Amino acid sequence: MNRIRKRKVNTPEKPHNFIMLPTVDFCFKELMQNPKVRQGIISAILNVPPDRIQYTKLMPTILQKEHQDDKFGILDVRVMLKDGTQIDLEMQVALFNFWANRSIFYLSKMYTSQIKSGESYDKLKKCIHVSILSDTYFPDDERCYRRIAFCDTETGKVYSDLMEMHILELSKLPPEDRDENGIILWMRFLGGKCEEDFEKMAQKDVYIGEAYELLKNLSADEKKRLEYEYREKCIRDHNAAMQSAAQHGFEEGIQKGKSELILNMNAAGYPISEISKIANLAEEEVWEILQKK
Repeated sequence: MNRIRKRKVNTPEKPHNFIMLPTVDFCFKELMQNPKVRQGIISAILNVPPDRIQYTKLMPTILQKEHQDDKFGILDVRVMLKDGTQIDLEMQVALFNFWANRSIFYLSKMYTSQIKSGESYDKLKKCIHVSILSDTYFPDDERCYRRIAFCDTETGKVYSDLMEMHILELSKLPPEDRDENGIILWMRFLGGKCEEDFEKMAQKDVYIGEAYELLKNLSADEKKRLEYEYREKCIRDHNAAMQSAAQHGFEEGIQKGKSELILNMNAAGYPISEISKIANLAEEEVWEILQKK
């Protein structure tokens, strides 16, 4: 009796051990959708036990403008705590001029947007901006984490605790110490480059373990992976445009690079609000570039 041989079907192989990197803001935003992950990283940033962070609510990330000529503020991740404290977490790996100006603008916009005209100032709650940077912003020291607040420059006495900033420089992480914990562990996880890095951190903290499991699931999702890869490409294009601008006439190079980036993202179906943020232009300016092409 002749046996019927089954025809072997060749299927495309997936790249070996592909895993997303949290430094790509698409991945970072997806991780922050998980309440337990938010609880873990916020407790590390605020240096309080995780059980003190029992409630985190994701907020709209577009800070509305009050006047026609105002600039929109578009945040990465915006969270509200039970006591009304708001936290803006920004993952920044693309080259960006005037980062301090931008982060202060976002913090101020978040703070002032809490009340409307005529309302009392006593309704204002604490606002915190967290910058997670892949590049070195403070080259004169080796500190990878710092908290910045309103203080008297001579005495150090706090003027107000209603606004503060936390700066995380992933490029300045010190050599690994087996006893480290808290924000340093989270920085190592966020700055990880391979699955082994993430797995090692996951074994040291249950909240990072949750983030690692989510990271593996995201990496296995084909649709999420395509979105991730496109966002990664946009970051590379942006950095290339900035570097080209530095070499070939800054203003002209910047405008040309931004125009190409805007056109590519629009063709891929990205919303104007997201294009506006990545290009660092007002939505009206994005529309003008699109209408010219």
